[in-house]
Amino acid sequence: MMHKLYTPVEVAPMGFSLGLEDGVVTLGSCFADAIGTRLEEGGFRVERNPFGTLYNPLSVAEALERIVDCREITSDDLVQHEGLFHSWHHHGSFSRPTAQECLDVCNSRIRLAHSALREARVLMLTFGTAYVFSLASDSAEEGNGMVVANCHKLPPRHFARRRMTVEETVGRWQPLLQKLIAYNPELITILTVSPIRHMADGAHGNQVSKATLLLAVEELVSIFNSQFSIFYFPAYEIVLDELRDYRFYGPDLSHPSALAEDIVYDRFQRATMTPATIQQAHNNAKTARRQRHIPLR
Repeated sequence: MMHKLYTPVEVAPMGFSLGLEDGVVTLGSCFADAIGTRLEEGGFRVERNPFGTLYNPLSVAEALERIVDCREITSDDLVQHEGLFHSWHHHGSFSRPTAQECLDVCNSRIRLAHSALREARVLMLTFGTAYVFSLASDSAEEGNGMVVANCHKLPPRHFARRRMTVEETVGRWQPLLQKLIAYNPELITILTVSPIRHMADGAHGNQVSKATLLLAVEELVSIFNSQFSIFYFPAYEIVLDELRDYRFYGPDLSHPSALAEDIVYDRFQRATMTPATIQQAHNNAKTARRQRHIPLR
């Protein structure tokens, strides 16, 4: 008898069918970016990571609340370092040579995301780590104690680092999800925990961080599932348990490989789309890839 050499992770259908005409907003870690990119290639209307890559639940919550309120950043949210202006709430891809350029690119995406979220069918949130960086009390920067989405390569002395608790995460997200219900009552929210390993925290520290996120997500789904369409998608478990092999990781042995992302995306499709939509999205993605490789004349 042939023995199974892997642990299959069962992903049940989520009870809705995502169509190509439906809008999707993704927010969170670079894993949300990877899934969002594949949805875009498939022809879905996607607003992908409008703040850039965000890792911790507090920064993701801050971004989502700004999107819901259409609350733009100001010069008080910026820091200048190494010839660029950076937003404390955004990834470094939004940094620009002047403060006005930085404000313009950040706020234009906030406005676009505000409109996209109002019309979206699905919001996909991906938490990467429970560790947060905040401006240290002895920092010379404005906004002491504020949690930052990115340190923008400033010296470590500017920051204090800590790990969030389950209670803190749930306490921040429970009222925000309630606010989201009022903003878009038809929205379906999918929570995921990124399978990317943050090995700078050490193997144990990474596992404690992920466990904190998993427990917080479980509690939020339990609280809201009866009044709000909120689901958990087990991307973390698929990669860590079913694809338990370094063949499915990149050279840094921390980020899932493109093959692993494709497998997770396939499971996501089967849980959220009809076979006809999956086939159409597959055809669209093939066309998009073919067009990218047309030689210039």
